[in-house]
Amino acid sequence: MITDLHLQHFRSYSDAAFEFDPGVNIIVGPNASGKTNLLEALLFIAIGKPYRGSTSESIQFTKPWSRLEAHTLKGERVVKLETIATGTRKQFQAGGQSYARLFLNKTLPVVLFEPEHLQLLNGQPERRRAYLDDTLEQTIVGFGRLRRDYKRALSQRNRLLKLGPRTASQLFAWNVRLSELGSQIVKHRQDLTNEINQSIANLYRQLTASRANVSIEYMPSCISANYGSDLLQKLEQHTDLDYARGFTAYGPHRDDLMILLKGHNAHMAASRGETRSLLLALKILEVKRLEALRGQKPVLLLDDVFSELDGSRRKALTAFLRDYQTFITTTDADIVTHHFSEGTNIIPLNK
Repeated sequence: MITDLHLQHFRSYSDAAFEFDPGVNIIVGPNASGKTNLLEALLFIAIGKPYRGSTSESIQFTKPWSRLEAHTLKGERVVKLETIATGTRKQFQAGGQSYARLFLNKTLPVVLFEPEHLQLLNGQPERRRAYLDDTLEQTIVGFGRLRRDYKRALSQRNRLLKLGPRTASQLFAWNVRLSELGSQIVKHRQDLTNEINQSIANLYRQLTASRANVSIEYMPSCISANYGSDLLQKLEQHTDLDYARGFTAYGPHRDDLMILLKGHNAHMAASRGETRSLLLALKILEVKRLEALRGQKPVLLLDDVFSELDGSRRKALTAFLRDYQTFITTTDADIVTHHFSEGTNIIPLNK
C-alpha cells in the first residue's frame, strides 16, 4: 500500500504532494490535468519504469532531474532521474538502501489497466506478448533479465543482418544465443498460458453469466516441444531471407497468443461487450497471480477504464476492487463513486 507521494519535476508536475487511502482513490480532473502522469509516477515508484515513452521523457521539460518520493507500509521509496551526457541515470532507494535497478524482490506488485489494453484482443501480437511478459516479470525471479538479454541479443543479430552477408561469420553465435534465451522465454509463457486456462472459463462465466467456453492458446513460431533447437534450425535455414528482410523472422518476438471464445478466435468472433469481459477476466487473473506468488495484494492502477465499460462490467469490476488499494482516473467522479457503497478518496486535479 502507498500512503503518500511527493513529485518534483516529473512530467507535468513541478512540485506536488498527495495522500492516499488504503481503499479506492479517485483521481478526477479534465483532460491534460495530469491524471495519467500521476498513475505513471505510482508505477515508477512500484517497479521503476514508466509505461509510456522513455525514462528521459518522464523528466519535466527543460529540467535536469526529477525526484519521486513515496511511503509504503514497509518504509520510504525514492526514485531519482537525472539527465546525463549518455542518457538518463536512474537511482532507487528502498528500505534505506540505494540501487541502480529494482530487482523483483525490491518492487511492489502492481497491475495497470488502461485504454490501450482494450486493444489486447484486436491489436498487434506485440500487445499479447507484452501481457504475458509483463505478468511474468512481476512473478518470476530473473525473467526481467531474461527478457532484456533476449532483446539485446535480437538487436545485435538484426544489426548484423542490416550490415549484409559479409557478417555471416558472426551470425552463428547470436543464433545460438537467441535459441537458448528464446526457449526459456517460451517455456515460461507456455506455463503461464496453461495456468490461465485453468481459471479463465469459470471466471468469464462469473463475470457474464454466460455458458460460452473460453480458452487461450499460445501460438509459437517454432515447434513448441523443442523450441530452442527448432529456432536454431530456422535461423540457420532462413539466413538469406533474414538478410533480405533486415530482421529476424523467427523467435519469441514473433509468437502470438490467441484468445478463443466458443472455439473461435475472439478477435473475429467476440462482440464489443464480450471483448471487454474477456479483457477484464485476463486482468483479474493477473491480479490473482501476483497476489498468490508475491504474498501481498498488488496496487491497482486504472486509467480512465470505467468510461469504457458498461453498467454490468463496471459492477463486476467494482466488486473485485474493494479488496485492493486502487487508483482510478476519470473526468467525471460520479461515473465511479456511485458504484462504491463505502467512502472513496477523491483527488481533484486542475489544468
